[in-house]
Amino acid sequence: MNAFLALALNGFREARRNRITMLIAGFALLALLMSTLLADVSVASIERVLVDMGLAGMSLMLVVLAIFLSATQLGKEIERRTIFMVVSKPVSRATFILGRMAGNMITLGVLLLAMTAIFWIELAVMHCPMRSQYLAAIGTLYVELLVLSSIGFAMSSFAGSIVSAMVTAGIYIAGHLSGDIYRLGERAQNALVTGVAKAAYYFLPQLDRLDYKPHATHLLSVSGSDVALAVAYAFGYSGIMLALAVLFFSRRDFK
Repeated sequence: MNAFLALALNGFREARRNRITMLIAGFALLALLMSTLLADVSVASIERVLVDMGLAGMSLMLVVLAIFLSATQLGKEIERRTIFMVVSKPVSRATFILGRMAGNMITLGVLLLAMTAIFWIELAVMHCPMRSQYLAAIGTLYVELLVLSSIGFAMSSFAGSIVSAMVTAGIYIAGHLSGDIYRLGERAQNALVTGVAKAAYYFLPQLDRLDYKPHATHLLSVSGSDVALAVAYAFGYSGIMLALAVLFFSRRDFK
């Protein structure tokens, strides 16, 4: 447990010191502040513009950051040869993976809380309430970052940083289109195309189930049972990805 906590906190400190991390975080905070100015010149509802741009800014910046951190973490350890110091100690590689993953999630969680605070202040200044739909969208965004980070670690456990980042980004995009892929497969006249589409649907993370930004923007009703099922699915998918990351990483030879 002590090794796990040390790895998690060390990962958080490294991510916090990283210039790219701070740059992306600063840009995200600036984008949230700019949404207030854009709301003043919009002919649409001020609250809708604030919510749409605020949540979109959070999602975009944190997704980019999650991909960057998860896909490059192990590669940097290998390049700096610090991985040799870890594997030479009585720390299992599973503990190393899970500790680094926890450090990344702490970083993303701190940034999400900071953005949420600014988002809430913007709403309060414009006399807009913080609705349950907004909280659902923000909460499921963090769960989505968990899924994305687990995929990044699974990829980087056996591939290079650039390849891992590109594949993780591709899976993120495809994951939001998984429902469309399934529907297109059902409409296809070719049995092979239908089978491939359905296989891709079950293989890809169904990230569209975690996207509650439209509910927040248009104030649609949110079902608690649907959110719970989506979160349970996300935890299960992340668990599988982390298990694969541990398996692949354990078989790597660093001698």
